[in-house]
Amino acid sequence: MTQAILDRLFTTILDRRGGDPATSYTTSLFAKGPPAIVRKVGEETVELVIAAMQDDRTAVIKESADLLYHLMVLWADEGISPADVLAELERREGTSGLAEKAARKG
Repeated sequence: MTQAILDRLFTTILDRRGGDPATSYTTSLFAKGPPAIVRKVGEETVELVIAAMQDDRTAVIKESADLLYHLMVLWADEGISPADVLAELERREGTSGLAEKAARKG
C-alpha cells in the first residue's frame, strides 16, 4: 500500500461531503452525523476482530480495508487528515510502546 491510495481515498471522501445522500454511501454517512459514523467504525472493528479470530486472511484484508475507509470518513468529519495521523505516528517512532502509553497517563 502506498500513501497515494490513502490520499486519493481521502480526497474522494472529502469530495462526497455535502453531496446527495441518495447517490453516495459516503455522503449518506456524513448526513447521518457523527453517531452513525462512529457506529460504523465500531462495527468494522468488530468484524475485523472476528475475521482475525477465525484466522481468515482474506476476510482480514477486506475488513481492514472497510475499517480504514470508515476511519477516514470519521477523520474527515472531525477535520483530521491522514497527514495528521501519520505525523503522530512519526512523532512516536522510536519510542517504546510502553513509554508512550505511560506518557499518556501523566
